[in-house]
Amino acid sequence: MGINRAAVAVGFIVSGVLMVFFGTVLTFVWPIIIDDQVVKNTVIDPKNEMSYTMWKDVPVPFFMSVYFFNVLNPEEVLVGEKPMVEQRGPFVYRKRIQKDNITFHANGTVSYREYRRFFFEPSMSSGNESEVVTIPNMLVLGAAVMMENAPFTLRLTMSAAFKVFKEGAFLTKPVGELMWGYDSGLVDFLNSYLPGMLPSTGKFGLFAEFNNSNTGLFTIHTGQDDIRKVHKVDSWNGLTKLSNWNSPQCNMINGTAGQMWPPFMTRESTLPFYSPDACRSLELVYQRDGAMKGIPLYRYVAPKTLFANGSDYPPNEGFCPCRQSGLLNVSSCRHNSPVFISHPHFFNADPVLLDSVQGLRPTEDEHGLFIDIHPLTGVPLNVSIRLQLNLYMKKVSGITETKKISEVVMPMIWFEESGYIDGPILSTFHTNLVVLPTVMEAMQYGFIALGLATILIASLVHHRVKTARSHSTMTFSGEDNPRRRPEVDPSCGNKSTRTGQREPLLKDDTA
Repeated sequence: MGINRAAVAVGFIVSGVLMVFFGTVLTFVWPIIIDDQVVKNTVIDPKNEMSYTMWKDVPVPFFMSVYFFNVLNPEEVLVGEKPMVEQRGPFVYRKRIQKDNITFHANGTVSYREYRRFFFEPSMSSGNESEVVTIPNMLVLGAAVMMENAPFTLRLTMSAAFKVFKEGAFLTKPVGELMWGYDSGLVDFLNSYLPGMLPSTGKFGLFAEFNNSNTGLFTIHTGQDDIRKVHKVDSWNGLTKLSNWNSPQCNMINGTAGQMWPPFMTRESTLPFYSPDACRSLELVYQRDGAMKGIPLYRYVAPKTLFANGSDYPPNEGFCPCRQSGLLNVSSCRHNSPVFISHPHFFNADPVLLDSVQGLRPTEDEHGLFIDIHPLTGVPLNVSIRLQLNLYMKKVSGITETKKISEVVMPMIWFEESGYIDGPILSTFHTNLVVLPTVMEAMQYGFIALGLATILIASLVHHRVKTARSHSTMTFSGEDNPRRRPEVDPSCGNKSTRTGQREPLLKDDTA
């Protein structure tokens, strides 16, 4: 029995149509499946083992790199000359983060406290914690500015206390003591007679209150009811707004807790988060696309308006009293001490700040902060938060330790908190977010291409079969075959004579 090639061709055409249909359906259905899986795995839920563990324990290694501004001419500064500094560091600490006291609530939120501990990493540091540096003495110069408007006799008393405890305008100590605290009779004196003036009652150090501490009680949305709200802060320490600043907008608690963001981000999306250490909400903006080991990302950076003063950017008026743009006055949440936050080396700040101190060289690559986000999931892939701690200092009459110091915002240290996804977590991300979608995309377009090719080839085959069959039929019936043409009977019809003349159809017999 012969094969019916026309029927086979029709079968292939039908198969091709089905492949095109299946591929087209995949182009619409696969993104829906992906989005559904993203939602399921982004919701903060103990049932989502991998994502919940990442959120709870943050397995990604985080490091804090600290750089000190070693003052080279402290004696000259006391007589009014411009400070000269040299950067020393980095002194690198591994940061261990873990959430505890996790409590889920019926309204789709979860509360927790995040604890942090720091461990010195000598192999990653330029020196050890015993290295000695000279920086402004916050206890003396900070207290002097805080007491500028106090009665003159009180200022004289404070100056006498500085002399008794042998505290000068500058401090030369090992890095470890400056970071995590040192014993000071002055600290005990201030805590006794001016309670609340200092942030702690024990040792005094720049990061003494950060180690073995928590960032407060956060309550955030789980995304169970609305995935667009996942990780967003509902309250902090029971507060839905702050009271440190001078406008409702500046007192708002916006965005997330700064570790993850809602999924399905676009280039128009911003990156808002609340920072207890900065005492305010911050917002980063999209800069460019990028990739990390094949995984697509959006890079977000700080806009120039982040630390702009109220004159240059009116919405920031609530953060004032302000100085030059590029500084954030955090005295209202730092016991009124004259402390300012900025980008390292006064990057993106008013040039006046840079000109007032010798030895600063700001660049975006070294001193700009950024967060690289995977836009589909809202998970940070690479983070580098860089900030600088500055002390406003000046001559204060009655406090002789300040001598003739010129008014200056003095950089003390800058630090970078950084971390990036690597190892098995990155491999899992790469497989689920790059390899699998690429394979599925190739499959869906492959089905469409193969279907179209099958339809085209099968149609051509079907057309040729039909043409051949039609030709064969005509041959069998004798059409177009001159050897089978019927002969004309010369006795009938319209006969012709040998001369080629036609005989009339009606002949006159009487002729």
